[in-house]
Amino acid sequence: MGFFDTIKGESQRNFIARADEAKGEIVYKYPEKNVRMLTQLTVDADEVALFVKDGKVEGKLGPGRHQLDTKNIPFIGRLVEGFTGGNLFIAEIFFVSTREFTGLKFGGPIGDVRDPETGLGIGTMVYGDFSIRVTEPEKLVVGLVGMGRANNAEFVSWFKSQVLKVTRDRIAELLVKKRWPLLDVTSGAYTEEIETEVIAGLKPHVDTYGLTVVRMGNFHVSIKEEDEATLKKLSKDVAYSRLAGGFQQYAQGQAMLGASEGMAKGGGGSDGALQGMGMGMGFGMAQMFANNQNQQQPQFQQQPQQPPPAAAPPADTRSPAQRLKEIKELKDAGVLSDEEYNAKRAELMKLL
Repeated sequence: MGFFDTIKGESQRNFIARADEAKGEIVYKYPEKNVRMLTQLTVDADEVALFVKDGKVEGKLGPGRHQLDTKNIPFIGRLVEGFTGGNLFIAEIFFVSTREFTGLKFGGPIGDVRDPETGLGIGTMVYGDFSIRVTEPEKLVVGLVGMGRANNAEFVSWFKSQVLKVTRDRIAELLVKKRWPLLDVTSGAYTEEIETEVIAGLKPHVDTYGLTVVRMGNFHVSIKEEDEATLKKLSKDVAYSRLAGGFQQYAQGQAMLGASEGMAKGGGGSDGALQGMGMGMGFGMAQMFANNQNQQQPQFQQQPQQPPPAAAPPADTRSPAQRLKEIKELKDAGVLSDEEYNAKRAELMKLL
């Protein structure tokens, strides 16, 4: 090192401030511990400077330019080393920003989450960003020093892991308690509710460090494309089976649809009519099967001498309007003739 470099280094030791390259950091630790008396310390408008010794905050200075002297700043007297003759004190100096820091990104796996609609366990991911503000710098610095995370990179890494942990636990808990379909969650339908829960869940974890998570953004829960396709298919099957009156009726309707499609592909004069048969025909025939099964009695069984009274057939809970729609679908599919359709329609119109 040359003579002028030595002079420059010595002069810089007479001035302490946050390094220019660290302006965007939440926590900046000044690299030197040995501080000369009468050194000029500059604190920016949106930060505070903390003096720490043996893991304890001995003093704090707010925004402005300060001359480090026991006459101006009494707490420095507790930091002076006797063997220096009062010309030097030893302390760790931390600059802590008090403004809101935005755009801190986080993300990672949540793990397998059971979809309440289909019962499948699906691997899920979460990612997004959040903003943070230091509300009590003393708590933050003492906590970081105690954990051995005294620089900004270590602090941010630790905090992101806390956000991910709480987010993972809260989403899994909400899916179980609220029974939200996983497809609705990944579509963003419950993003606001999840963000609110995550921020509330983070509060007890970060309060002890003097931190506040202000808001979250670009928040998204995702699953693999193949898992999304599987869920969509199963959800569709579940919805159709409910419309058909149950899984057995739905399966019968699907079988009839498959048979009609096979006949249509085989050619013949009925090709156009068979291709026009939609899901309505399948459901209609499934309903016919269900009604026939309820009404038919096995003929090979020996009839008891005093048979118990027959159970009343299940009540038809469909509304007249719904039944009108169904017979219209059967007519359009070619299952009902015009005469049959008109007769059924006349009966149902009387019930409206």
